[in-house]
Amino acid sequence: MASGKRRGRPPHDDILTPAEWKAAHAAQHGLSDRQIAKRRGMSRDGVKFHIANVLGKLGLPNRKALRQWFQPPKDSALHRQGSVPMKELELGPIGQISRSVRDIRAAERWYGETLGLAHLYTFGNLAFFDCGGTRLLLTQADGPAAAESLLYFRVAHIGRAHEALKARGIEFINAPHMIHRHADGTEEWMAFFKDPEGRPLAIMSQVKAS
Repeated sequence: MASGKRRGRPPHDDILTPAEWKAAHAAQHGLSDRQIAKRRGMSRDGVKFHIANVLGKLGLPNRKALRQWFQPPKDSALHRQGSVPMKELELGPIGQISRSVRDIRAAERWYGETLGLAHLYTFGNLAFFDCGGTRLLLTQADGPAAAESLLYFRVAHIGRAHEALKARGIEFINAPHMIHRHADGTEEWMAFFKDPEGRPLAIMSQVKAS
């Protein structure tokens, strides 16, 4: 006798599934299907399947439109932060500075052992160090290391900071998106925008789980 239970995965109480959220945020960060597949340990076809589902569910025409779409997942700390009132927009202090390097392992040893910076964590071709409260991000570049560093400004509420800066005429490269969730539930959110010369800057926010 049939049990009456539906087979397959249980329905999700959100616009996207957890796997689709991860694919969407990675695409918003500017990663290609190949890069997402490598980081997620899945096939490129699997990534394409998730992105196609994301675009269909959100009614967006392409990835370019996806990069400008913003809505936090229902289970995220940022979604729960939505009811917190925001004071006047204030950027800073500098929360992170990024530099590209040719060899991430050699750079990790030099910054950690030679310079003596406190190593925070490493995953893939990304290594993070603490510089007296400002985080240094080292990223292995595919080509020559870039000459300029990228500044990341801390904000209390990234969603509202994004809205306030857009209202001032700031051109954003992408909408706020989650780039990492730590083991303790703390979420890392970022959004990138352009300076008058078209160079990238960023706002960032660490949202702790309640």
